[in-house]
Amino acid sequence: MTSDVFRRRAASPSRRRFVTGLAAGGVATGAGLWHLPGTAVAAPAHSPNVLTGTQFDLSIDASPVNFTGRTRPAVTVNGSLPAPILRWREGDTVTLRVANRLPVQSSIHWHGLVLPANMDGVPGLSFDGIGPGETFTYRFDIRQSGTYWYHSHSLFQEQAGLYGAIVIDPREPAPYAFHREHVVLLSDWTDLGPAALFRRMKKMAGYDNFHKRTVGDFFDDVSRDGLSATLRDRGQWGRMRMTPTDLSDVNANTYTYLLNGTAPSGNWTGLFRSGEKVLLRFINGSAMTYFDVRIPGLKMTVVAADGQYIHPVTVDEFRIAVAETFDVIVEPSGQDAYAIFAQDMGRTGYARGTLAVRHGLEAPLPAQDARPILTMDDMGHGGMADAGMGHSGLKPGAKGMEGGCGANMGMKGMEGGCGANMGHDMAGMDHGGDMQSHPASERGNPLIDMQTMSPTPKLDDPGIGLRDNGRTVLTYGAMRSLFDDPDGRQPSRTVELHLTGHMEKFAWSFDGLKFMDAEPLRLNYGERMRIVLVNDTMMTHPIHLHGMWSDVENESGEFHLRKHTVDMPPGTKRSYRVRADALGRWAYHCHLLYHMEAGMMREVRVEERA
Repeated sequence: MTSDVFRRRAASPSRRRFVTGLAAGGVATGAGLWHLPGTAVAAPAHSPNVLTGTQFDLSIDASPVNFTGRTRPAVTVNGSLPAPILRWREGDTVTLRVANRLPVQSSIHWHGLVLPANMDGVPGLSFDGIGPGETFTYRFDIRQSGTYWYHSHSLFQEQAGLYGAIVIDPREPAPYAFHREHVVLLSDWTDLGPAALFRRMKKMAGYDNFHKRTVGDFFDDVSRDGLSATLRDRGQWGRMRMTPTDLSDVNANTYTYLLNGTAPSGNWTGLFRSGEKVLLRFINGSAMTYFDVRIPGLKMTVVAADGQYIHPVTVDEFRIAVAETFDVIVEPSGQDAYAIFAQDMGRTGYARGTLAVRHGLEAPLPAQDARPILTMDDMGHGGMADAGMGHSGLKPGAKGMEGGCGANMGMKGMEGGCGANMGHDMAGMDHGGDMQSHPASERGNPLIDMQTMSPTPKLDDPGIGLRDNGRTVLTYGAMRSLFDDPDGRQPSRTVELHLTGHMEKFAWSFDGLKFMDAEPLRLNYGERMRIVLVNDTMMTHPIHLHGMWSDVENESGEFHLRKHTVDMPPGTKRSYRVRADALGRWAYHCHLLYHMEAGMMREVRVEERA
């Protein structure tokens, strides 16, 4: 999909219009959705159509859209952005005939669904992709229930609009009651062609970081922390060639944030009657954006994460990583309208919608929170400056990092090099105050600009910019699956992988090895194993393993929370169990689209034992 499919141009939009969008923005054809097999269910205004049944015909095509005052090309399904909501029933078998009307290859991946590898929809791994003019038939059994989504796995088509929601009704009644429900799909839109945006990041990764610290910030920090501490902090960041304001690669300086395909000025509205319990199915279908979500005036009771039931937990706010889904119940009463406010993690813009008793109402929007600033503790280097290890985290090969493993190479846990290569079994996890070991493939690697030395799980940490904000914020630690470990076995082996990157080069990888340079991670069919992830970067990464569940462990190594996407903030080390119960070749990657395309991806092969 290239940006020259459509040639219509308009004057550049103002900054406000770019952030809040057009009130009537969206697919510009105005022709409505195609009439296709599958029952079309009436949906709220400005929402995608809902298709139900077991037989579906989906058509991938190019359509003009206009969110900011410029008509631009998008990839749509059945003429819709987002794609139609697909509603299935647990226990059914669904057939989806997907026709590709684009001049290039396309695909659809069913995110979070347990299905055969040849139905997973990843070109080059599970199938050959859908060629121009071709139709591919997906057919699989529905063996789960909950909120999921689907998107393209071909180049940048997901960013260009090919994503939609999946709702699977359970065979048995849900363990909670509600009167009505709404899908709330969050995403990001760019008027810049996605391929051009990727090239820009490769050339200038910090293009959207408009908020680097100034001389005024320096004197403010001196007044608060003292001159010595401020100079030490500036020195550490300078030696790492990084800035503590670089929270996201792309933000609202480039993106317009959408809620159900509607820009903030469009005011998507979901209806309610006072006193009803309303189930909101939140999906982060964006390419690169973390959202912090709240509904001022309403508590949200989270009842499911990534489609799986959890013990209900009531919060004021939650952070939703790219590709995650959360189901929440709200009980609006006492006022006619409530704002759904989803600000980006860097506080540069927001998506918004309204819950209201009738269309046309709006609720006041809260002010955006202050812009967060990263600290050394966020980066997994807490306390190291005081210990005389201020050089930890430097680019490999710099002073204090001989051997490419950070400071103090001779410390416990780092003898004999930097740990195990990608895919090598680890004898165990680091505990207590041991320094973090690193794979030998990171040593002297020009694609790595830092390494964490004291990572922790941080399961009870709400995240950068959400701590001590006066609101109750959801954490991984607060969520707990409503069921026990479905497997029950202890893992028979552990594999440790490091999330690595170089900010200036916009290079991303596992263990310093890009997708094309790494051997597949091989799992034995039927085994129960543990994956330990260590985030060596200053970025937050949502990691998704196709075809199998990721059962997150608590800090005691016990089963805690079933997920299909595991969020990895900077300076974290998190573990989860995997049951290798799905034969075939599977993708394993960061779900930040441009990080995956830049190399943070692996192939996982589940094979019969020899």
